Amino acid sequence: MGLILAAALVATPAMASAASLDLFYERTVMTAADGRCALFTPQVASALEAARAQARGAALRGGADRTTLSATEQRARSRAAAVTCDAPDLKLAADRVRLAFDGYAKLIRMDYPGDQSVWRADRSSSAKAARWRLAQDIRADGQRMVFGLAGREGSNALTAVAAFRDGEAPYAARLVMRNDRVTAGPFLDARGEPQARIPLQRRLSPQGALSVWTAQTRNPAGADLKPRDMPEGWAFRFPPEAAWALAALDPREAVAVEFLFPDDTTRRIYVEVGDFAAGRAFLQFASR
Repeated sequence: MGLILAAALVATPAMASAASLDLFYERTVMTAADGRCALFTPQVASALEAARAQARGAALRGGADRTTLSATEQRARSRAAAVTCDAPDLKLAADRVRLAFDGYAKLIRMDYPGDQSVWRADRSSSAKAARWRLAQDIRADGQRMVFGLAGREGSNALTAVAAFRDGEAPYAARLVMRNDRVTAGPFLDARGEPQARIPLQRRLSPQGALSVWTAQTRNPAGADLKPRDMPEGWAFRFPPEAAWALAALDPREAVAVEFLFPDDTTRRIYVEVGDFAAGRAFLQFASR
């Protein structure tokens, strides 16, 4: 199958589009084949899926459009479907995947850097206390927010924990992001700037193209999820569907958490999408 998998062990956000598409194709072939033939252990399968998501993100950053990605994925799945589970070529390719991903699959923590922010993933076990599994730590205009997936072992809820400079308490929160069903792709208002320097507020779609997810719960932030240097804050949990929608977005765009206050003001904190999908896939073994 012509697989070249050594690069799977490291994050490669600056890969050229063609190379990224090749990796995306190769990793999709093998994830699809694993789905049919049960080729890999759960550890290797989750590592492979995380690397596939990274390759998708790198291809998008490199300029590949969604039509090209969709065609590449379909071609890869067709290739996997055409190979029998006992084919010598598939066995050889699977052996190469195991060799390339064995060390990666044993990692407990992983960082996924984006243009401006980093997703930090942690799949260590903790049955007693909730912890951040995948998170960005954001400081903006005197405000502080940790956003991502949090929970006890086997539970990863999309959560925001925030504190505000004046100590005020929001009564609700909502997550806004591009509505993938009514848009053709990300909104990136570059204004002539390089992609990496586009401010996050100019990476969010206009109002009419947004989906809104209202937080399901509101609680005082506990010590398990609140950073030690964060003042008293508030924790909001969003519905599971919001995490799926976030994972489907383009890594170059941004989403925002809007906090609603009793004085009718709304404060918005932006989050870079980045490799959220790859980090989420990296956590999957911890949930099995």
